[in-house]
Amino acid sequence: MHRIAFVIAFALALAVPRASMPQEPHGAARPHVAADPDVLGAERLFSAWMDGQIAYRGLPGIVVGVVSDQELVWGAGFGFADVNAKAPMTPATKFRMASHSKLFTAIAIMQLREQGKLRLDDPVAKYLPWFKGKPAGDDDGPITIEQLLSHSSGLQREAGDHWTSYEFPTSDELRDLFAERHAAFAPSVRWKYSNLAYAVAGMIVEQVSGERWADYVDRNIFKPLGMLASSVDKNVAGLAVPYGRRMPDGAREVLPFVDARGMAAATGVTSNLEDMAKFVSAQFRKGPRGGAQIVSTGSLREMHRVRSVEENWTSGTGLGFDITRLKDRTWVGHGGGYPGNTTQTLIQLDDKVGVIVLTNTNDSNPGDIARQLIATVGQAVAKTSASKPETVWDPAWARFAGLYRGRGGDSHVVLLNRKLAIITPNAPNLDNPIALEPLGGGRFRFVAATGGGAVGEVVRFVEENGRPTRMYIGDGWIDRLN
Repeated sequence: MHRIAFVIAFALALAVPRASMPQEPHGAARPHVAADPDVLGAERLFSAWMDGQIAYRGLPGIVVGVVSDQELVWGAGFGFADVNAKAPMTPATKFRMASHSKLFTAIAIMQLREQGKLRLDDPVAKYLPWFKGKPAGDDDGPITIEQLLSHSSGLQREAGDHWTSYEFPTSDELRDLFAERHAAFAPSVRWKYSNLAYAVAGMIVEQVSGERWADYVDRNIFKPLGMLASSVDKNVAGLAVPYGRRMPDGAREVLPFVDARGMAAATGVTSNLEDMAKFVSAQFRKGPRGGAQIVSTGSLREMHRVRSVEENWTSGTGLGFDITRLKDRTWVGHGGGYPGNTTQTLIQLDDKVGVIVLTNTNDSNPGDIARQLIATVGQAVAKTSASKPETVWDPAWARFAGLYRGRGGDSHVVLLNRKLAIITPNAPNLDNPIALEPLGGGRFRFVAATGGGAVGEVVRFVEENGRPTRMYIGDGWIDRLN
């Protein structure tokens, strides 16, 4: 009987119609990206794999999306938002975004900072006088706002048993418990994830702005970005049914709607793929704060920069954003887990590509799905949307090739195919040659994979009678030998 049931379930999973559609651009569009044959092929490849994940792992449903700059290139739903009703997943299906809420809290803090209403190095107690938990040691300094946002405050992870009881504390209950809180570590000792810290950060937003965190986020982030399907702790229509983990008999518990209450700033946001695509696109824009530019370019750069790292140095946190390295590329974003929902965003800032994975169960591993989405559709989109500047090359630049010697060592400028590179001739390998990017007027930019040298600085040549005699790299120089 169990085998028959499994075969039926497998057949149904394969028969589920996928809600998949290229999305209309909501900004400066590049229609060729969505229609590119390599992108379409990658979508089919990922979809075939996703169908297998749904069928063999018994997952209820998943929504995925890929963003290219200001365009949601692809959005697709797999499986069911409601298994019993056979309601399919679609790009409009809503999910509890869980810890993605922290991104909105961090942005709110940065907005208030841009207005001069607070500083990142301000002690939390300056705005919340009741914030007087017991320090980890006798000589600990005060916890600052930046330490809350970068998970370096040393505070405990949670504010009670709310992940098992589903009874989240109110703001008043949070204030009351701090008299008995005892920090696990001194501030800035190590990266330590803390939902409690973000609940406190949300209370700072309320204290400084004079309005509820949910109202502030709606007015200053959701509405300017056009995230009109997003909300905070509301049991709205269109939510995916939340399912618990798969039990040994294949069953999944249907979980209740859970109000995050005083922890909303850490985990209370509801959104969908279409809205989150607008949020991802905002990470690629530049300019001063105003309208859809919810924070300035400078603030975004600060948020995307690593502030604290995990002890194994493979991942870390900026201001709100998680930061990780995948195949020598840096990705920002966040993951989230809430009763019956798990989510993941990963954003590559240089390529202006982001992926979004939203699921309605707790054992779907959205981070793994996001990485497969990156490796398929994400890579195809990045390749297709990459600018392809015309090769600028003057054959006369071949005269700069040769061996140069200085007190610090030798550098050999090598002529490649219509470009120049610098190598250290006595280096043990050729893994990372320096590229010379033409700037015009016989000047080049020093392009390197690491920042220890003159990366980003100007390389220029001194000549006598048309023959290069010296090469300046930034402020230093070395002479040509031949």
